[in-house]
Amino acid sequence: MPKVLRIINRFNLGGITYNVSYLSKYLPAEYETLLIGGPEEEGEESSLFIPESLDLKPIIINELKRSINPLNDYYAYKKIKKIIKEFKPDIVHTHASKAGAIGRLAAFSCKVPVVVHTFHGHVFKGYFSGLKTTIFKTIERYLSKKSSAIVAISEIQKKELTKEYKVCAPEKTKVIKLGFDLKKFSINKEEKRKQFREKYLIKETELAVGIIGRLAPIKNHYLFIEAIEHLAKNSNIKIKAIIIGDGETKNDLINFIKNKGLIYSTSADSNALFTFTSWIKEIDIALAGLDLVCLTSMNEGTPVSLIEAQAAGKFIVTTNVGGIQDILNPACGLLSEADDKDAYKKNLLHAVTNFSEISKNANSASKEIINEFSYTRLCREMDELYKKLLKT
Repeated sequence: MPKVLRIINRFNLGGITYNVSYLSKYLPAEYETLLIGGPEEEGEESSLFIPESLDLKPIIINELKRSINPLNDYYAYKKIKKIIKEFKPDIVHTHASKAGAIGRLAAFSCKVPVVVHTFHGHVFKGYFSGLKTTIFKTIERYLSKKSSAIVAISEIQKKELTKEYKVCAPEKTKVIKLGFDLKKFSINKEEKRKQFREKYLIKETELAVGIIGRLAPIKNHYLFIEAIEHLAKNSNIKIKAIIIGDGETKNDLINFIKNKGLIYSTSADSNALFTFTSWIKEIDIALAGLDLVCLTSMNEGTPVSLIEAQAAGKFIVTTNVGGIQDILNPACGLLSEADDKDAYKKNLLHAVTNFSEISKNANSASKEIINEFSYTRLCREMDELYKKLLKT
């Protein structure tokens, strides 16, 4: 029975936890999997309920944190090495940057036969200064060279990693799309819609335009606010803007809205143009209540919020970054370049103005998305990769 040690950055609410939990639970029975990762950070919602709902018992490494801290990183490294020596995995599979660095170094030190890393995004654009980015690229080139395989979650991401940033060898990099249980997004939609809209005082005569994700500089919620302001000035359609998530830029975003003389609320308010909901665990209920979904990021891997939105039959207005073009069904959304604010505003205005037509197209495409990003397909493809690597 092959043993797999799966390591993620931290158990914060987001797509990575779902992905690693489904892999840990639903790989063929011949695998024994241990899941470990760091805790959620301040301003984040814990995602431990996801693996626990699948009867998984993850190990928390309290020192495994997002920011670089030599002391914490050293203790995390030592703890992971101890787990490797006790568990004796045949495969160590790391997910995302911090876990990828510390986890792979520990695996190399312990001479684990197979070491795999999945890029759920990357930090080579929009996060750090030129010098820091160069350092991180150099580190990743070393780690990738020693790894057995690299998993990219889209063809565009593979191209970025192998050709644009040159951190991985093409022959070592395999594309395996994310996988989830998306069926919940297609059932009881009317009931869920009513529940969400009643909670946040959204009338059926109003279009609910939502954005889902961490409130952080890279997510560029300022563009979302500007686009909603543009809608309010150039459309007679009544809009409710719903900001789902939390994080470091929340107060700055609130001040940005206030300085524009627009009304916001951090709770249900029928008069507010913008409503901050913080994190919502039952995202299927939230998506049922929204009419349009936005994303304004300057960099992404493959945003799970957009996969879920399409599974829920929602039309999307998004920036064209990372692997978004690979996952966005043409019937389900509009793209614009991250630095083209005017194009983004025009796309959102077009979506609102033509909502009746585009919503029908998006709704009809949901079944295709549910099949394409299923966890059964994910587990099958990962099993094939593991078996190939174990043989060699």
